[in-house]
Amino acid sequence: MAFAGNVPGRHFLRYLRRDRSLVYQLVRRDFEQRYVGSIIGWLWGVIHPLVLLAVYTFVFSYAFGQKLPKGEVTDNYPLFLFAGMLPWLLFSETLTRSAPALVDYANLIKKSVFPSEVVPLGILLSAAVSHLISVLVLIAAALFWIRELHATLLILPLFVLLLGLLSLGLAWIAAGLQVYLRDTTQVLTVMLTAWFWLTPIFIPESFFRGKMDFVLTWNPIAFVVRGYRDTILGGRLPAAGDLSALTLFAVGVFLAGALFFRHAKRGFADVM
Repeated sequence: MAFAGNVPGRHFLRYLRRDRSLVYQLVRRDFEQRYVGSIIGWLWGVIHPLVLLAVYTFVFSYAFGQKLPKGEVTDNYPLFLFAGMLPWLLFSETLTRSAPALVDYANLIKKSVFPSEVVPLGILLSAAVSHLISVLVLIAAALFWIRELHATLLILPLFVLLLGLLSLGLAWIAAGLQVYLRDTTQVLTVMLTAWFWLTPIFIPESFFRGKMDFVLTWNPIAFVVRGYRDTILGGRLPAAGDLSALTLFAVGVFLAGALFFRHAKRGFADVM
């Protein structure tokens, strides 16, 4: 019983169950504030990735002549690119917006018993709403061009869940560090830029094999990108090794983030 009381995430799950209405309000408030005063509202969540897709497709496919090698899940470069971009956009948005979020809630955290763990969670869930809409757009586009829906789509929620655990664990770490070290957001921006280009989003995985194998072995987002492409575009089941590695990464980072945040939050009120 004593061991059960020290399980990382136990208190978070209790807060989540107790304060589910607070989580809902945070998600709703965050989602609405992103589009407050906008004429077309949440549609901007679809337009932004589509514009990025159009620009990157023009640069890489037409200007640089990027071609997909044989053996890829599709020969349609825009779909290949879009499937790789979507998980990265959810991941990066969660981290970059979570890092300064606790500082924005400083008055609330200092003056009341506020479960600060739910702030990054609210940001993740808010971003996940836009992510879901974009995924539906990708599925519709794949149905239009490929004219086939694969049963492997049923596995996609598992990749979304693992991506969410990974993102939330890192978001807790980034948000906790930002309270004590205000340069965290700047360091995070640099790290995400390098991480982005070390993920096979624009460039096929074959480019990294034999040259930079660590990119495919130690980069959990590479497993997520592969999973999105396989399940949505290729109709392929994920390799057991890939799914196991991603699960270890995601659960490990989630638990590490929960432990770090639980200890870091004790001093939040003193330094805010």
